[in-house]
Amino acid sequence: MKSELTEMRRWQDWASFALALWLAVSPWLADYAAHDAATANAAVAGLSLALLAHFGFTCDHLSCEWLNLAGGVWLLASPFVLGFEANHVAAVNVVVVGAFIAMLSAWALELDRELGRLWHRLVTH
Repeated sequence: MKSELTEMRRWQDWASFALALWLAVSPWLADYAAHDAATANAAVAGLSLALLAHFGFTCDHLSCEWLNLAGGVWLLASPFVLGFEANHVAAVNVVVVGAFIAMLSAWALELDRELGRLWHRLVTH
């Protein structure tokens, strides 16, 4: 059963990896590289999240999923924090990728049995 859960999480790590790589190169492919904050955010966050996803499917640590979840939440907020919400292509790209990465990470965390047991202990006490 453990390997089945690991395999279910593994495709999510690969999907997060692909999304993160897209994010890292998207300023040049989606033509918003002229906006420095959006470009730096996409490149740094994309490469960081790709590395985290890589560690997630090679090491199988839950901390990678939590960090990916935090990265996805950052991407959701970053257009407003960094001030590039007016650049619609950049903002929509970052928010959509962030939402998918956050959902995939939350899903992988939900599949973990130890987290489920911890959640059960917290709720029942």
